[in-house]
This record gives sequence, structure tokens and C-alpha cells, in this order.
Amino acid sequence: MYPFIRMFKELIINARAKPLPITGTHISHHMCWPWDIDLWRELNNGRTLTLYDLGRIPLAGRTGLSRMLIKNRWGLTMAGASVRYRKRVRTFVRIEMRSRLVGWDDRFIYVEQGMWLGGECANQIVYRSAVTDRNGIVPTARVVEALGYDDPPPVLPQWVQAWIDADAQRPWPPEA
Repeated sequence: MYPFIRMFKELIINARAKPLPITGTHISHHMCWPWDIDLWRELNNGRTLTLYDLGRIPLAGRTGLSRMLIKNRWGLTMAGASVRYRKRVRTFVRIEMRSRLVGWDDRFIYVEQGMWLGGECANQIVYRSAVTDRNGIVPTARVVEALGYDDPPPVLPQWVQAWIDADAQRPWPPEA
């Protein structure tokens, strides 16, 4: 089940949080509960993706993206993700989640998130996200303009660009 109670908690906690610049980092803290684990007594990989919502949605609120989406009647969808798992997250462990927008191209916004245990990153994800309206994907130039951002876009990190390039070579539809 979706962690609605945890999401409401995050929204309440961050309702009056200091606004962030568009590329600011949102930091939040979470607990791995027994219902988050798999048969190997660690954070389930599917649940990991769900828990990342707990950082990404407040990030959108603090950067003004949520209000702008509502004002323009736009939606937000995930269009891809690449995740790395490096350390096990066990039951009752406290996680620090760091969420930030790393940049954008003509169609997509790229968000990086990581779950940290102490000073070590347990897992990290980069999401490709798209803003949509009834006609499809809204160009990011229009989105950042609606946010009041008029500086040049940040240069995407080389590793993000490499993922974009590699993903563009995958066949679609898949063969299997």
C-alpha cells in the first residue's frame, strides 16, 4: 500500500519550509519499517522507489513546481529511472534522503535522489520526468519560464548525459 500517512507527514512538515532554488537540495529523514522489507530482511527495491516520492514531492513544493503545475493544470509523470543499490537498508534504520533537480533538456527534467546511512550512500536514483498537459509533454523551456527561471539551464552531469545517450539506444518497443 502507498505510504499516504508518511506522505501527509512530509507535506505538513515542509508546508512552511524555506523555499528552495530550482536546483536546491531537499533533505528529509525516514525510517525503514517492517512493512518496507522483503524476504531478505532489507528495504524492498520496489518500496525504495515509492519512498523516493517522500523526498521528490516536497522538493517540488519547495521549488514552486507544485504550485506552478496546479496553476497551469499541468501534470508530472516519470518517464524513466536508473537506480543503483550499494548498501542494505535494514528494518528500523533511519535514512537521510537527499533530493535535487540536476538539470533538464528540451523535453525532460532530471532529478537525482539518494538514501544515506551515516556518511555512506545506500542507493541512488536518477529520474527522467516530464511535465504534461492534455496535448502531451510540455517543453521544459515553457516549464522553467513559468517557474520564473531565466538563467541558462545547468549543464547536465556527464553521467546523466551518458545514461540519456545509452537509454536512447534501447529498442522500443522491446523485443521480448
